Amino acid sequence: GIIHAGGIGKYLSDWILEGEPPFDLIELDPNRYGKWTTTDYTAAKARESYGFNNIVGYPKEERFAGRPTERTSGLYDLLKSKCSMGFHAGWEQPHWFYKPGDETGYKPSFRRTNWFDPVGREYKQVMEKVGVIDLSPFGKFKVKGTDSIKLLDHLFANVVPKVGTTNISHMLTPRGKVYAELTVSQLYPGEFMLVTGSGSELHDLRWIEEKVIRDCYKVEIENMTDEMGVLGVAGPYARQVLQKLTNEDLSDGSFKFLQSRHLKLSDTSVIAIRISYTGELGWELYHRKEDSVALYSAIMEAGQKEGIDNFGTYALNTLRLEKGFRAWGAEMNCDTNPLEAGLEYFVKLNKPADFTGKQALKQIKEKGLKRRLVYLMVKTDDVDPEGNESVWHNGKVIGNTTSGSFSYSAQQSLAFAYVPTELNKVGQKLEVEILGKNYPATIIQEPLVLTEPTRKRLQRKGESPKI
Repeated sequence: GIIHAGGIGKYLSDWILEGEPPFDLIELDPNRYGKWTTTDYTAAKARESYGFNNIVGYPKEERFAGRPTERTSGLYDLLKSKCSMGFHAGWEQPHWFYKPGDETGYKPSFRRTNWFDPVGREYKQVMEKVGVIDLSPFGKFKVKGTDSIKLLDHLFANVVPKVGTTNISHMLTPRGKVYAELTVSQLYPGEFMLVTGSGSELHDLRWIEEKVIRDCYKVEIENMTDEMGVLGVAGPYARQVLQKLTNEDLSDGSFKFLQSRHLKLSDTSVIAIRISYTGELGWELYHRKEDSVALYSAIMEAGQKEGIDNFGTYALNTLRLEKGFRAWGAEMNCDTNPLEAGLEYFVKLNKPADFTGKQALKQIKEKGLKRRLVYLMVKTDDVDPEGNESVWHNGKVIGNTTSGSFSYSAQQSLAFAYVPTELNKVGQKLEVEILGKNYPATIIQEPLVLTEPTRKRLQRKGESPKI
């Protein structure tokens, strides 16, 4: 509308002149829409949005007009009656699964609602047994060609992974902000698979393609998002279950954390990456969309003895928060730099390549940080932080949360928050405002729960890791 036109005009001109806008503007990015945004979908959404103009907006809000789009995973028909689906960049993705006795359906609330206990059940499933999650909405790109290594070395702040390995890498803006976070796997010499979150697919692809065109890199880029399904298998019995379906050795010594390889599971060809956003023992299995049902069925059948079951994105969010994993769009975006977000491990300022944002980041480091991301335990009642809540200290607002969740391990709420550097010490007492009430919060040492690879490493050293 007219009311937004002045601001949009200014920020567009800033973007054209500076190469990036002054704030993160992904909410206004035309690339949040894809070919799934048909005329029928647009008409349904326009009517719905107008009708929702003065409606109360709830946390985890879902809007149902125009759904499902053509963008459904290979498992949609199999799972749609068993779970509460969420909408992610045109995709339907399970948020949480139903069991007999559950109050089913979408029941929005500012407080804990019908999904709370089922999500705790799914959390326990992954921590104690083995769970399967549909991750097909991930954005997936193939990059290959004579300049592929050179391109990625200049695009990403991390080093380029060796053949058969995977790493987590960030693309930065010229001002040193976090433009994107992806996993990068070198499948064959000079051939890479890049994976990003569902909402970042075309946002990230544009950035990569602009770099290719601007600097004349000889590479081919293929967007495989719609053609490729992804299943995540995670939990202490994940290896036992998958080993039944392949002759390849999946043992810790043979298939290490952050390794990637081509496998056959049952009769399905997959790219298997030993990585999991849960932080538990797990693999992500990339395969042709049309093979999703066969692969899922084989895994569920193989895992009967281990008590295998489904889990959704709500449980995944709790698991990643307990492990201290950041999320792009929450803990990091074009408003934050990787140093204040605690991503130093993934940023190699000493690597030879002059990656985008490197010089700006050196200057940021030299000047010192004004704020830092901290990890909070929040004492609440029947409500949990979601992100964007005010953080208080001595009667003043001094920062904001970025994301939050109930921790089924600690039986308290967890949140990430940005606070001034002078208040970022472990033990610092703060308050988080939720629904007009300030709840006591304490900065704690992250992570609350160590990741499975870290726990295994400590056990080998004879130390006793915290779960």
